[in-house]
Amino acid sequence: MNPALRELVDLLQVEPLEDKLFRGVSGDIGNRAVFGGQVLGQALMAAARTVPAERRVHSLHAYFLRPGDKQARIVYDVDCIRDGGSFTTRRVVAIQHGRPIFNLAASFHRPEPGFSHAAPAPQRPGPEGLPNQQALWAPHLARLPERVQARLRAEQAIEIRPLQALDPFEPAPQAPAHDLWMRASGVLPDDPVLHQAMLAYASDFGLLRSALLPHGLSFFDPRLHTASLDHAMWFHAEPRMDDWVLYCTESPWGGGARGFCRGTLHDRHGRLLASVAQEGLLRLSERPPAEPAGPAA
Repeated sequence: MNPALRELVDLLQVEPLEDKLFRGVSGDIGNRAVFGGQVLGQALMAAARTVPAERRVHSLHAYFLRPGDKQARIVYDVDCIRDGGSFTTRRVVAIQHGRPIFNLAASFHRPEPGFSHAAPAPQRPGPEGLPNQQALWAPHLARLPERVQARLRAEQAIEIRPLQALDPFEPAPQAPAHDLWMRASGVLPDDPVLHQAMLAYASDFGLLRSALLPHGLSFFDPRLHTASLDHAMWFHAEPRMDDWVLYCTESPWGGGARGFCRGTLHDRHGRLLASVAQEGLLRLSERPPAEPAGPAA
């Protein structure tokens, strides 16, 4: 396990403070504020800490309320709403500086037999032979702020291999869909909750990108302000994040300074692992921010 992956594993391990109260540190992947996937993964870990070990999260619904401060720790307050015979429900509020920045509702289910069906995975080339995100960004590094350059050159906790190469500075309008392969950059412990939390973390990587594609925009456009507004996720099978996961995303709608995106995550054998939906803020401003948001916005 390389240092970057070890840092991510540690980042997701929230610290218990009191009964149903946890604390997490804030990481920095180059975004202006705390990465939304980090808060999502930490909140899920906090909720899971209060649930019987045999129960697994099957759905979560979250709202991003305020930008997170990367210099401050985050407190997670878990409300044990219901403990039923088959399902357990938790609500989590993430707090910084005395104010909520995020809330999550998650439902957990004990394993039981039942009818089964699943949509087949889209036919896509495998990850072998595809360049990773760092290689694709290499020709553009000189045009980026030094802080962003350093993040892109650094060792990555999750390796990403996009199936479509995009020009970050002169993107051509194209269909609102984007696919990538991703996996942890080393072997992970056999902890199902960690793998689910890491899948939730990674599900926020570039999900809004699909909504930008038909408009010829990218996260590096200095006029563009983006933010995740909400995030919903349904878990269908237990993932292994140290093996390749195919993430297919699309945006069926955009308007009113918002974009709606959805995605499916499959393992390398085509098994459907999870489904995702998110709406995000996509606002063009005449006064650009100090520097672009970066590729993981």
